[in-house]
Amino acid sequence: MSEKNREGKRTARERLAEERQKHRTAEKRRRVLIVGGAVVGVLALAAVVGVLAANSGKEKTDTAGPLTAPSGATGEDSLAVPVGKESAKSTLTVWEDFRCPACKSFEDGYRSTIHELTEAGQLKVEYHLATLIDGNMGGSGSLRAANAAACAQDLGKFPAYHDVLFENQPAETDDAYAKNSRLIELAGKVDGLDTDTFKKCLDDGTHDSWVAKAHKAFQSGGFSGTPTVLLNGKNIYQDRTMTPAKLKQLVQRADRA
Repeated sequence: MSEKNREGKRTARERLAEERQKHRTAEKRRRVLIVGGAVVGVLALAAVVGVLAANSGKEKTDTAGPLTAPSGATGEDSLAVPVGKESAKSTLTVWEDFRCPACKSFEDGYRSTIHELTEAGQLKVEYHLATLIDGNMGGSGSLRAANAAACAQDLGKFPAYHDVLFENQPAETDDAYAKNSRLIELAGKVDGLDTDTFKKCLDDGTHDSWVAKAHKAFQSGGFSGTPTVLLNGKNIYQDRTMTPAKLKQLVQRADRA
């Protein structure tokens, strides 16, 4: 092999080695840029998440508002909405959720008897509102409906609106009561409730914090679910022999005592 050919091959090998080195250097630089970019991206994402979390916390604080109990609320921490005469000898304590199908079943079965007994002055009812279904199914219909019922209480329309909400209860998976427009539409079924005052109370979420506190009281009460119904402190909803007729008998017996 001539000296010239050997020199040509060496030069070719050197060029190939240089190209390979350039390629390795470029690849290394590319990996550094990718890793660096990823780190910057993660840091930027963390910063964004931090800002969102901070803003979220601020929003919750800002929208929670003061705890405002509805007019005439009674009991511990004013968490009960009373219906009936204070002088009644029997008290029915009811824990309900406006999205709860079992609560609707109870109301449909016992509504007329409860009305009869409260109107006769023989029974007073203390309604406590919970948001159990919002937690179980998602959504905010329980909260929005409970706030609306508290707004109705401010206007002296709680009993009628309470009944309308249960009579028109959507399917458990349907969060229809999350829309104030639907709650206002149903308010039209109660004489004198569909007012600017009622609408503002809904839009402002005036009693949201009160509803949240009522639900916490339900959670800490050790109850198994909604409805929970107590007659003079005794859980009658768990009594499988209980009927509207039996409830009426118990109340009237206590009234005569």
